[in-house]
Amino acid sequence: MTVGAAALYRGALRGQRKSIGILAAWSIVDGLPALLSGRLVALAVDNGFAIGKAGTGAFWLASYGLVSLLGAFAARGVYGRLGEVVEPMRDALVTAVVHGVLHDVSTTRHQPDAAAVARITRHIEVIRDVTAGILIQARGLAVTTVAALIGLLGTASALAPLVLVPVGLAVALGIGLLGTLARRQRELVLADERCAQLAGSVYTGLRDMVSCGAEAVSGRRIGEVVDAQARAAVRLGNASATRELITSLGGLIPLLLVLLSAPAMVADGRLTVGAVLGAVVYLATNVQPALVGLGQTAGSTVLRLVVTLRRLAELAGQPEPPSARVSPPETCELALRGVTFGWGASAQPVVVDLDLDLPAGRHLAIVGASGIGKSTLAGLLTGLLRPQQGRVTLGDLPVDTLTSDLRRRLITLIPQQAYVFAGTLRENLALLLDDPTDDALIAAAGAVGAAGLVARLGGLDAALGHGGGALSAGERQLIALARAYVSEAKVVVLDEATANLDPAAEATVERAFARRGGTLVVIAHRLSSALRAEEVLVMTDRSALLGAHDDLLRTSTGYADLMRAWTGRAPESAPEPVGGP
Repeated sequence: MTVGAAALYRGALRGQRKSIGILAAWSIVDGLPALLSGRLVALAVDNGFAIGKAGTGAFWLASYGLVSLLGAFAARGVYGRLGEVVEPMRDALVTAVVHGVLHDVSTTRHQPDAAAVARITRHIEVIRDVTAGILIQARGLAVTTVAALIGLLGTASALAPLVLVPVGLAVALGIGLLGTLARRQRELVLADERCAQLAGSVYTGLRDMVSCGAEAVSGRRIGEVVDAQARAAVRLGNASATRELITSLGGLIPLLLVLLSAPAMVADGRLTVGAVLGAVVYLATNVQPALVGLGQTAGSTVLRLVVTLRRLAELAGQPEPPSARVSPPETCELALRGVTFGWGASAQPVVVDLDLDLPAGRHLAIVGASGIGKSTLAGLLTGLLRPQQGRVTLGDLPVDTLTSDLRRRLITLIPQQAYVFAGTLRENLALLLDDPTDDALIAAAGAVGAAGLVARLGGLDAALGHGGGALSAGERQLIALARAYVSEAKVVVLDEATANLDPAAEATVERAFARRGGTLVVIAHRLSSALRAEEVLVMTDRSALLGAHDDLLRTSTGYADLMRAWTGRAPESAPEPVGGP
């Protein structure tokens, strides 16, 4: 396991040390039957049944039964602690993967990331299941093998060479195969990701694929990756079968050697009949099945864990870029220079060679037809998207060189689909603050028109379910807007964040943010937002035009047409004052 994979695994298991310690204690007790089984059988034969003392023999066999019951009780203790270890570990790994996706600049975050979904739904579940298997199976098999070998050597030491040599040889060959198995397992993991990524891409682009008549090409491409996935699985299966053959022989050959050599050893007095029977019990009931099971576990279960962890470590929990700046810029003026962005290398750019200056404190509305790129521009302004050409700066610094924590403090984006998480109303409103006060939260709610909602819910201590399921879409937007209002952000971008509010409530929100101070960018759901803004950016499929409302009515036919379509009449030129009624 690489350093990164080991660190990721240790981090995920951190906090479960107590449960792991209890598991280790139960494991010692769980190994007692394997340690004592052959010895107790040997005592039952040599000191009991072989010399006519049936009661003594029965006593030792009964002792064996009691030890077995104790081992079963210990196994119950292991299962009882299993969930306390694997479930928190799974949550920690999911957090690491999500963090890695959010910091991976090579992915497009506003499109479905099927490969990331595969990491969470497949890779992490592999790690979860494998860890549980290690805690139950591999742990038990390792304890059984070691305990049985110790017991065997203590009961019939004369058989040591016949047992240890083939067992050691099988273990050495099995270890030698681990490199091949690791490569085969990694090939399968990557094939799974490629298959998920391509299938996701085809699904999201299904309409375009059909319109272009590319069904056959896409079908062949999917068939190729599925066939590659199948070949990787077959290669892994062949290597696993070879490993299973080696471990099976490693457990079977010692038993055959003992059976062939035992008569001569008993005849010359080197072994007793009970010792031979005890050795057979150790080998047949413990060493041989445990060695086979341990080989299978180490060659598949543990190997899957190592390879999958290594893959997640490559992609999850990615650190901030080395150039990330932790000091804030001198000003919060936003500027775009020659910015071009498209959703894919061969896709038509949505934003083309855009220049834009947005001084600190400016109130800007962005309008345009649906799908024209308004939300894409919001992503570029906030640093969620990286331009393919040009750059976006906040003050004197490129936005993408700021640490995510600093960018979060300076810039807040509220999308149309507002998110409310499970917790109290206070926790939801204070999400973007380190040390909020109740007075500030209540004031923010009142400013955006959510005071009635707070009262109806029962105050800041009201519990909200996951996703705010009991709230309407407009109520969820009010909570998200109050959260942004009370934050420290110097730049607030509302991406149709008032779409589920009525016009009066929308006006209340925009006026509140205008009075709040700082820069306000509104992706307009209703064109009344443009009337309240100081400047308007009109986006078309060919250009973007910036100006005041009155000026745009005179100079932009597209803007005038939008206003006419919205009002149903020729637009008036006088804008509504920003702070007016």
